Amino acid sequence: MANLDTYLDSHFIHRSNWLRAAVLGANDGIISVSSLAIGVAAASKSVEPIVLATVAALVAGALSMAAGEYVSVSSQTDIEKADIEREQKELEEMPEEELKMLAQIYEKRGLKKETAMTVALELTQHDALGAHIRDELGINEISQAHPIQAALASGSSFIAGGVLPLLVVLFAPLKGMEYWLYGFTIIFLVLLGALAAKTGGSSIMKAVLRVTIWGTIAMGLSAFVGYLFGVNV
Repeated sequence: MANLDTYLDSHFIHRSNWLRAAVLGANDGIISVSSLAIGVAAASKSVEPIVLATVAALVAGALSMAAGEYVSVSSQTDIEKADIEREQKELEEMPEEELKMLAQIYEKRGLKKETAMTVALELTQHDALGAHIRDELGINEISQAHPIQAALASGSSFIAGGVLPLLVVLFAPLKGMEYWLYGFTIIFLVLLGALAAKTGGSSIMKAVLRVTIWGTIAMGLSAFVGYLFGVNV
């Protein structure tokens, strides 16, 4: 018979935090680097500016993605800590009110009033703060923010995604490079969508369509800007 830990391992929700950051980073790496390369290629008569712009976008984007993810998730962590401290203070100052609040939460979830109070009492005796953190604030081991994990997942996946269009820039012919970039980027996005869906246990077709459609829009607008300005680099 499987225990709780091994049972939860078969579910996908525990991957949500790092998978979200990884998919965001890889998707941003593919689309932003490709879009920039397409925009520059549309207005360039030599390959060197395209390579330079692509490498710069790859490095700057990876650092920006990792830093931004760390800052944003750290802000979430700060909010969680502040709420936990507030909850601890309320438990010390008005334990009876907090007990009633906990019982009301369980009652709203479908328990009878007497059962809800019994559950609230037992959980309060076992770990009052933990019960309120989990059931009142909605913070648990799965949803809890991890800034470093998110930053590493986002930054490294951005590099992994951004390297792909860079390889296209390095090996594709200059003539019609925009079309080479667009074609290969669509393939990269399809593979990313399929991989993300497989890892997260969701619909592969839905994920592929989502990333492909929005990727196409982003790259199309970038190419349009390049043609619009018509700057020969």
